[in-house]
Amino acid sequence: MTVQTLADLVAGACLVSGAVLSLAAGVGLLRFPDLLSRMHAATKPQVLGLLLILAGAAVRLHNIIDVTTLVLVGVFQLVTAPVAAHMVGRAVYRAGQARGDLLIVDELREDRTDDGSPAR
Repeated sequence: MTVQTLADLVAGACLVSGAVLSLAAGVGLLRFPDLLSRMHAATKPQVLGLLLILAGAAVRLHNIIDVTTLVLVGVFQLVTAPVAAHMVGRAVYRAGQARGDLLIVDELREDRTDDGSPAR
């Protein structure tokens, strides 16, 4: 087995597993019942799937500029996706659109008034 064949196998495994995780994220977006659950599906498996796809592409690319670009894409995705999901989740919670029966722990309860509106 040559190094090139091993690199092809590793890249293929990364690409296929990344595609499966991204597919699972898409299915979760369609099947989960509320926005907070959908947000989870949109961030965690999707980001890991993208990182695996980027890793598979980086294994096959031999140009340092291309690999650096892929690393930057991965870093920006890791920075922006969780922050955006957090901000959307807080906005949904403050707007009273989150389903309280699905929350195990409600850490933001003291931020709300008795009628469900946000505290000022």
